[in-house]
Amino acid sequence: KYYGETKPAWTMVFVGLAVLSLLFLVYHSQVLPHPQNDRSEVNEKRDFAGNFIQAILSFFKKENIVPALLFILFFRFGEAQLMKLASVFLLDKRDFGGLGLDTAQVGMIYGTIGLIALMSGGILGGICISRKGFKYWLWPMALILNIPHLAYVYLAVCQPENLFMIGSCVALEQFGYGFGLTAYMFYMIYFCEGSQKTTHYAIATGFMALGMMLPGMISGKIQTLIGYDNFFIWVLICGIPGLLCLRFLKVK
Repeated sequence: KYYGETKPAWTMVFVGLAVLSLLFLVYHSQVLPHPQNDRSEVNEKRDFAGNFIQAILSFFKKENIVPALLFILFFRFGEAQLMKLASVFLLDKRDFGGLGLDTAQVGMIYGTIGLIALMSGGILGGICISRKGFKYWLWPMALILNIPHLAYVYLAVCQPENLFMIGSCVALEQFGYGFGLTAYMFYMIYFCEGSQKTTHYAIATGFMALGMMLPGMISGKIQTLIGYDNFFIWVLICGIPGLLCLRFLKVK
């Protein structure tokens, strides 16, 4: 609105993000702790290709690998689809089932209030795990990640115009996502413990990205076919596979 034109406005947005990222890079390089065992290891054979293949093979030979991969791929199966359509739903015209908000309103509700709720959920999740343990919170966190998807079902069915109500629903869902995501990230750290944990965690994050990318690719097509109200019900149902995977995880 300030610039009146789209091109310079988005240019300033991304320049600002680039500068902010650079400042965080400098700050983090000075304040983030380094574990005592974080050091380089010299391989006398220098068989880089062989070591790379061995690291991958050792990952797939880990105990309980199949349930672990299914959990990584499906834990956020519903959330991966919702994330792709959330902003589109908020911006879309009411005649098409959306909420008809403008860009500034979506930026405030989803990009500011939602982000604060997301970070708050993640911080609280970390505190809860530190006090009661990961095994105690695994199921509650999985449920808290998925159940708030009902907020979007409400928004799609009722299409409220009250910005406070819309913001509250978005904040609730984002808080649940941040809180539940703590269990997801912590499990990957737990599962990748061992002599090659850095490499194994990198592989796990690759599967994590795949678990977000593939559902996101089909989310738009599904929404087009069934509409926003049924789509968010579908998102709620898609949380079930991730919950079923929990029964097969071995967590001490």
